[in-house]
Amino acid sequence: MTGLDDRLLDDDEATDRTAPVWAVFGDLMSGLVGAFVLILVGVLVVQMDLVASLQAEVQKRQQEEQRRMALEKALAIPLQNGRVTLDNGRIGISGSVLFALNSDELRPEGRLILQSLVPPLQVYLGERDEMLMVSGFTDDRPVQATNQRFADNLELSAQRALTVTRALIQEGMPPQRVFSAAFGAEQPVASNTDEKGRALNRRVEMAPVPKATPSKAPPRE
Repeated sequence: MTGLDDRLLDDDEATDRTAPVWAVFGDLMSGLVGAFVLILVGVLVVQMDLVASLQAEVQKRQQEEQRRMALEKALAIPLQNGRVTLDNGRIGISGSVLFALNSDELRPEGRLILQSLVPPLQVYLGERDEMLMVSGFTDDRPVQATNQRFADNLELSAQRALTVTRALIQEGMPPQRVFSAAFGAEQPVASNTDEKGRALNRRVEMAPVPKATPSKAPPRE
């Protein structure tokens, strides 16, 4: 019996030694499977985010293209005479058409152009519940040398934008649909090294923009 008992004891000891090895191997495999699942889930999440971002960008571009086409259609008649341009949703009018050099007094021809823009813009803005931003720009030459009324180009561009804004309102644009902005010599569209470039930089632009969302007032304590 002693020999049989010894063999049984040896088998038990071997089993005891083997069991922890399989347990460790099982834990290792479980950890690897868990890590693989986590990596796979992470990859899927990243791919879903990329797809969502791509879809949002495509939708945004489609909306911008639709807005551009709608604006171009609305301004078809004013655009035909060449005095009004449309570039990336911005309606441009040469400063020389609207004003004399270093002046904020609207020319009769400029008023007629603005008058032609009001009806289609009013319909366009009303359909989308948007506003019209009127922006004034100048070249980089100082104005005080020829006109002491303005302190600098920023003031001249501000007054011109305000003049155009008021003219639009006088021609029927609802006041709540239009506002003015001034940029002076900033954001040139051409070089200021020659007269041709400076003439292009002296301009007024109008662009439909979304209405600002009113912020919620903080709760009263």
